Amino acid sequence: MEALNLNPTTTPKSCLPKTYFLKATLLPCTFKPTFSPHNCQIHRRSFKKTPFSLTTACKLKTPQDNKKNNTKSNKIAKQIILSEGEPPPLAEESGGAGGSQEAPAKLGSGSGVMGLVKRLPRRILSVLSYLPLAIGEMFAIAGLMALGTFIDQGEAPDFYFDKYPESNPVLGIFTWRWVLTLGFDHMFTSPIFLALLALLGASLMACTYTTQIPLVKVARRWNFLQSSEAINKQEFSESLPRASIQDLGVVLMGAGYEVFLKGPSLYAFRGLAGRFAPIGVHLAMLLIMVGGTLSATGSFKGTVTVPQGLNFVIGDVMGPIGFLSKPTEAFNTEVHVNRFYMTYYDSGEVSQFYTDLSLLDLEGKEVLRKTISVNNPLRYGGITIYQTDWSISALQVLKDNEGPFNLAVAPLKINGDKKLYGTFLPVGDVNSPDVKGISMLARDLQSIVLYDQEGKFAGIRRPSSKLPIEIDGTKVVIVDAIGSSGLDLKTDPGVPVVYAGFGALMLTTCISFLSHSQIWAIQDGTAVIVGGKTNRAKGEFPEEMNRLLDRVPELVNSSLSRQSDSIVG
Repeated sequence: MEALNLNPTTTPKSCLPKTYFLKATLLPCTFKPTFSPHNCQIHRRSFKKTPFSLTTACKLKTPQDNKKNNTKSNKIAKQIILSEGEPPPLAEESGGAGGSQEAPAKLGSGSGVMGLVKRLPRRILSVLSYLPLAIGEMFAIAGLMALGTFIDQGEAPDFYFDKYPESNPVLGIFTWRWVLTLGFDHMFTSPIFLALLALLGASLMACTYTTQIPLVKVARRWNFLQSSEAINKQEFSESLPRASIQDLGVVLMGAGYEVFLKGPSLYAFRGLAGRFAPIGVHLAMLLIMVGGTLSATGSFKGTVTVPQGLNFVIGDVMGPIGFLSKPTEAFNTEVHVNRFYMTYYDSGEVSQFYTDLSLLDLEGKEVLRKTISVNNPLRYGGITIYQTDWSISALQVLKDNEGPFNLAVAPLKINGDKKLYGTFLPVGDVNSPDVKGISMLARDLQSIVLYDQEGKFAGIRRPSSKLPIEIDGTKVVIVDAIGSSGLDLKTDPGVPVVYAGFGALMLTTCISFLSHSQIWAIQDGTAVIVGGKTNRAKGEFPEEMNRLLDRVPELVNSSLSRQSDSIVG
């Protein structure tokens, strides 16, 4: 039997049945193929072509014809596949009744993480992929994370002895023994937290391998239903009394469906990406957990308060917080605080504080300079330096035109979160056990309050104002208030991984809302039986199907007598 090649896009292999692809560009093309038995008829041994029109009529197989065909050897059934793009080659059709053909592309591989999962016993995989277990793991992890925010992290054991004493346990049972024994003082690197993360990751991989990948494989098959009864069992079914299955295929292609036609049967699908999205969601969650684990076990952290004009080496103030922490060359960098200053609101409250930093290499050469502030850190060599705090380290004063003297400043405890710093300028014999002097208090760098030897208020001076003040016969000039910058330093190798995971999670979550819709149809004489289903938007799917079916042209009465004899076998 010779087969008709309509605009072939591939050369069929000799070992497979000849398959023909009709590529139709529907939008915005005004050409509309019509199928009618009047212009062109295709029979087994002859056909006619007419210019400027393409009309196809094929003979419908009858049970008697099927029996005759079964007795003849080397006969190949005609297959016409309508598709917007070239579909993958068809596998050789098996003799079963399923009538499905599967694309040869494989999902997953036998190597890598999925290869390890594949080698696990089926019983273990079924337990790990149990949905209630995965939900319980996520709730347990969330509970530990909440507990980690409640319990102060990284403190010395004495802190927990005092806060959670055995004499007064929290909720009657929770004491410092729970905190230190279970590692809750470093919750996010504790063995129980990391074990739960590993268990959740194993559950995600098992679910992907046992559930999601098989679903995608099934969704990628070209599954042709061979009976109207099977089509009528779908979520949506409808019958077109006078229609052509080829016209239906063209309408579905215009709606974005991939359409495949074999004999009197049609299969179409759309939104296959929605089937792949759950796999992407699982992989994104794995990325987030891997990044979080890497941050918890491979980071360095340190805190330092540096007065203006002094230096420190990064490696001297940073310590590892996990067993995977490894220092880099950037740890040899020296940091110099060029200047520390603050800005204020009109009310006098501190608005923002800034630190001008220079990074110096081992030879003392400046490699980077930047002024940082809150929410504007410095990044270099994988190290991030944050501006987190400030203080006053010293007051520079002139005493009776002598000096300047640097007076160390100490923080004073007061109620609330306000800061107060104080210092003392001795007057008279500094070696006397009852030495007296002038007291100075400062809340910030813009004003200094002075008190005499009796503790009485003497006046207020601004640094650098050059205005002297005489107290108990001593002339004092406030030259400068030297601030200290509070810096937090950290390395976090898991941040890029976590960001990538969250980006992938948002993308795949949006893709997962795409509906994967499947449509089947069969030509039954002059009628077309249509059925379909979708995994999402189940309320909108019947409305969409009705709109598409309304666009299928109705065959005229003069064509009905020939339509039943002109469907491909």
